[in-house]
Amino acid sequence: MLLAKIYVTLKPGVLDPQGEAVGNGLKAMGYKDVTSVRVGKYLELQLDTDDKSYAEEKVDEMCRRLLANPVIEKYRYTLEEQR
Repeated sequence: MLLAKIYVTLKPGVLDPQGEAVGNGLKAMGYKDVTSVRVGKYLELQLDTDDKSYAEEKVDEMCRRLLANPVIEKYRYTLEEQR
């Protein structure tokens, strides 16, 4: 069994209103050192396979087709063996 840990973030230059709102909230709470916030997504998928090559192919496909918007987002992932 493999665990895919997927990180989806906005590409540089893409506006991030949610990140801006979080940044403004942090500044209002007194965290004046925060200069920028970008918000993304973190997903975990458990895969019923031990074949890393197959899992990489499928996770990449899932990211391209559903989990990330390739026009405005980039993604990366890791695969870990689960016992």
